[in-house]
Amino acid sequence: MCGIVGYMGKRAAYPILIKGLKRLEYRGYDSAGVALISDSGDLNVYKTKGKVSNLEEYCEDKDTSGCVGIAHTRWATHGEPSSINAHPHYSESKNLAIIHNGIIENYATIKRNLMAQGMKFRSDTDTEVLVQLIEFIQTRKKIDLLSAVQVALHQVIGAYAFALLDKNEPGQIIAARKQSPLVVGIGDGEFFIGSDASPIIEYTDKMVYLKDGNIAVLRQGEELRVVNIDNRRLSPEVQTVDLNLGQIEKGGFPHFMLKEIFEQPECLRNCMRGRINAEADNVTLSAVIDNRQRLLDAQRIIIVACGTSWHAGLIGKHLIENFCRIPVDVEYASEFRYSDPVVSDKDVVIAISQSGETADTLAAIELAKKNKAFVYGICNAIGSSIPRATDAGSYIHVGPEIGVASTKAFTGQVTVLAMLALALGKEKGTITKEEYINVTKSLVEIPEKIKEVLKLNNRIADLSRTFTYAHNFLYLGRGFSYPVALEGALKLKEISYIHAEGYPAAEMKHGPIALIDSDMPVVVIATHNTMYEKVLSNIQEIKARQGRVIALVSKGDDTISRIADEVIELPDTLECIEPLVDTIPLQLLAYHIAVCKGKNVDQPRNLAKSVTVE
Repeated sequence: MCGIVGYMGKRAAYPILIKGLKRLEYRGYDSAGVALISDSGDLNVYKTKGKVSNLEEYCEDKDTSGCVGIAHTRWATHGEPSSINAHPHYSESKNLAIIHNGIIENYATIKRNLMAQGMKFRSDTDTEVLVQLIEFIQTRKKIDLLSAVQVALHQVIGAYAFALLDKNEPGQIIAARKQSPLVVGIGDGEFFIGSDASPIIEYTDKMVYLKDGNIAVLRQGEELRVVNIDNRRLSPEVQTVDLNLGQIEKGGFPHFMLKEIFEQPECLRNCMRGRINAEADNVTLSAVIDNRQRLLDAQRIIIVACGTSWHAGLIGKHLIENFCRIPVDVEYASEFRYSDPVVSDKDVVIAISQSGETADTLAAIELAKKNKAFVYGICNAIGSSIPRATDAGSYIHVGPEIGVASTKAFTGQVTVLAMLALALGKEKGTITKEEYINVTKSLVEIPEKIKEVLKLNNRIADLSRTFTYAHNFLYLGRGFSYPVALEGALKLKEISYIHAEGYPAAEMKHGPIALIDSDMPVVVIATHNTMYEKVLSNIQEIKARQGRVIALVSKGDDTISRIADEVIELPDTLECIEPLVDTIPLQLLAYHIAVCKGKNVDQPRNLAKSVTVE
């Protein structure tokens, strides 16, 4: 959700904070703000509605001096986007300033109690309630700031990652986390704070990923101190993060999304590197080796995920059931956690999340573990909460994904699920040696096939101009292609704001066919596979009703190519891993339609990259 950045050291804080906010803007971009302890000792807060560039303009004639500061870019939860609701928030005396990611669930009760004590509030946010509570406790109990924070955190319910400045202690920042990510970077006589490593990596690769319930005390000239809310001293684990600046910059592309689409061939090579041997006849996942018996004993697998990760999970279901003969359920994590699910110690729960911080998925993991299920995590962000919360798992290793609409993370997740299904199927003896080798070799060939599809970029860009008029789209697929249809529709909705729905092609006759007319573009995944003849019939039904068909077909197709209005030819691929190829033109189609409509594809309205709150 929101992006947090902080600095304490010998350099000017403001330029570091602004640059950090720009790198975090994918996490939220409806308002931004900065708080600085100035050279004269003032605590200055500047904030505006809109993007970080608006904040820069606002600060042009302001005092931005000082070597200590915190900054925030917001995705609104409580209170509409405005300069008043933007972070940082002052306490009533303006001695304290706070930035916060998360939701304080009992903020209304705390606010009523504080107002009854005479405290006044400026904003509609839950965050202001937190800083007011901390100051109230500090003043009433006459205790230091850290102690006041610890008392306050015993009273609040919810998720948080926050950083706090005190005008009276200008050489200190206090930061804390629970269920929202927060990283402390350690430099040479300086500290950095970030929601993730991206705003910090330019300055240091030494990071401490705070754990739930951790409070970090950053003081100039001292070592990092980490305690819990009961003031027990903890030993932080300093990690060296392997992330370079080039991975979080556009590299000549107009948007991060297009860059990340084109990165997929190399990303998937990285995903498979060290896991598939040079001969492409063996898949090795250490998590499967280390937990072989527990996985083999699984009577059922439950995949929990949200959004794009859920679509990857649907493909994973097909792969695991086909190769391992284990029944698989795929659940939205947000529904799973509240559905009183039947989960036992005979189940394996696979949790999928790009960020590793998705709040609903983390809650689903907690529920699964409470019921003694074995939990396997699949995520991208190293050191994030899901890898720490699960029993075992696999990283997808596709590098940072900055564009809000997920692209390379989706194909990375599907690749890991394919390798997991192959490795587990081989251990169970439920896949023949011939099929195992055939699929493994085909998986290794996928990056080159994606490169071939990416050569269609200009053709798809031209095609996209034709469809910017559309108010609705329908995406159809069958079998392994149905989740790709769902994902294609989601991409279009996310970044172009065109209403789109994905359906199993056969289900079109059970309702959606009523929508089809000459103004309804229908994207059909119609490659040569076991469902080809069925999909061909569906296309004929669409054409009979004047629908406009954009068909994804196998190279050399001479049947559907004569019927469809537009055709995108794709290289032949094994049906079970075809989604990795089929999804690429749909990503490009969504991207180019959104660009033609003048939309901000990297920062679509109302969306944030990492959903760390309910």
